[in-house]
Amino acid sequence: MAEKKTHKVTLIPGDGIGPEVTQAVVRILEATGVKWEWERFAAGAEAFEIFGEYIPADLSDSITRNKVALKGPVTTPIGGGFKSINVTLRKQFDLFANFRPIKNLPGLDSKWPGVDLIIVRENTEGEYVGLEHEVVPGVVESIKVITEKGSTRIAKFAFEYARKHGRKKIHSIHKANIMKLSDGLFLRCARKVSEGFPEIFYGEHIIDNTCMQLVMNPYQYDTLLLENLYGDIVSDLCAAFVGGLGLVPGANLGAECAIFEAVHGSAPDIAGKDLANPTALLQSAILMLHHLDETEAANKLQKALETVYAERKCLTRDVGGTCGTTQFADAVLAAMETDTSL
Repeated sequence: MAEKKTHKVTLIPGDGIGPEVTQAVVRILEATGVKWEWERFAAGAEAFEIFGEYIPADLSDSITRNKVALKGPVTTPIGGGFKSINVTLRKQFDLFANFRPIKNLPGLDSKWPGVDLIIVRENTEGEYVGLEHEVVPGVVESIKVITEKGSTRIAKFAFEYARKHGRKKIHSIHKANIMKLSDGLFLRCARKVSEGFPEIFYGEHIIDNTCMQLVMNPYQYDTLLLENLYGDIVSDLCAAFVGGLGLVPGANLGAECAIFEAVHGSAPDIAGKDLANPTALLQSAILMLHHLDETEAANKLQKALETVYAERKCLTRDVGGTCGTTQFADAVLAAMETDTSL
């Protein structure tokens, strides 16, 4: 029998509740039977205090070498300070696809049960290219960049994923009625790509109408294809259907590297109190297992997580329970140990 491969993964615990949820997730991952070698690094304000850099060179080298990273939340200053670590890493490693599946967990009441949405967001262009300057005092110009290359490859990603996983519909979300050149280019690229996937329905909705339609009836959508800013907003909106950002995974995927991350904030108010819910990072780690072709471990972990939620015996406070981070992780581990189906 061949020896199991050891997966070398760059680990960025982050700040706030990041180290706690990361520790819990690493404990669970190491119990799956998959072999890991973790390379831990600080990022953001903590890294700057130690190294004088927000993204240390050693961290960048590790991601380049390992091709895979697991990242907890890192605080981003608002209205000043250093640039978003998330945005910087996505641009540095050309992680052009932001992928967020939105599905309900069992045992949690929701106005919208049975939601099953895929959000595919272009991750490197649009308003997030960071091209801003003050023209004259009191007048600031921010430049939105859309390219044929970027729009075509994110559309191909969405359609190829849909074909592989049997998704039936893709809607491009846009504001081409106002931004006729930039969003118009995005739509032309998506339409051209859609011609190669005749089995998948292709539609287009304006962003503001989409937000209303989602709130009225999210079931009308399957896969949403969006530019960077629209995707950021809509993916958070859709997370509300299933309980919020603390429950949904996030993956940033490129041709060479992938970073899997919790998409919620660093919640400094509860940091160090063993109160945080590690579900978002755990679900992101499940996506990482699939990415690494560790399908059996991914399925077993997903089943264990859903068992804990369905039983409702040991949930964290944000989802109506009384358990802490460590107890929740213990419950997931126990569910894995008692699962004999895999």
